[in-house]
Amino acid sequence: MIERRRPPPNRIAIQTKTNVYRGLKVSVLIPAYNEESKIGAVVSRVPKDLVDLILVVDDGSTDRTADVARAEGAEVLSLGAVLGVGAALRSGIRLSQSRGIDVAIFMAGNNKDEPKEIPRLLDPIVESGQDIVMGSRFLSGGRYGGDMPAYRKFATRLHPWLLSLFCGKRITESTNGFRAFRLDRLADRRIDLDQPWLDGYALEVYILYKFITLGFKHTEVPCTKIYPPKKLGITKMKPVVGWWDILRPVFILGLKLKR
Repeated sequence: MIERRRPPPNRIAIQTKTNVYRGLKVSVLIPAYNEESKIGAVVSRVPKDLVDLILVVDDGSTDRTADVARAEGAEVLSLGAVLGVGAALRSGIRLSQSRGIDVAIFMAGNNKDEPKEIPRLLDPIVESGQDIVMGSRFLSGGRYGGDMPAYRKFATRLHPWLLSLFCGKRITESTNGFRAFRLDRLADRRIDLDQPWLDGYALEVYILYKFITLGFKHTEVPCTKIYPPKKLGITKMKPVVGWWDILRPVFILGLKLKR
């Protein structure tokens, strides 16, 4: 009688999960710069059974951001220099496209978003064919709080009001990065993510503006946005320069100065 032996555990093939959320192949893109104290919590809180890829794009960090992210199970794409949040997200988008990802989700690297709310972003894409779904702290059921600077409370209300004027559609949220969108829509030739002026905060505004004005299906869902205590690290955004970088594309695009 021949004895059948089981292979050692380290030789057992592991089946890679794909299309894990209702037929969608999903990536979570997390740009991060010197977020060693927060990135571990961000990655660990992402429901691993809902997404195919958790990608932390390290934008030239000088601390252990990349090591901490890997230790929690994320894949890390290191840019090697500080290129800007837009450049980081663009790099994450390109890698996701090369992996055949259907939907990309943006999340903050400083633990301001609630990963358990990811299904709120994905369900409208599956159920009603939405192309981009924005998380809005201002809708009923959404909430925000923590150590949010006063100027941001004003700016996060002003920005969507201005963008609504140029888009021709009322929106409640435009500065929140927490969103999901179909990557195949970026194949539209009227969208150009490779423009250098999008390397900073403008890219997120650009994507939202383009999806709405090109007639792609857009909706909002309530979400949570909590600013961590200041003792865990202040925001990387400079009050004047950073907010002008977010506000500028509203006028550039609305006045047709760039495409």
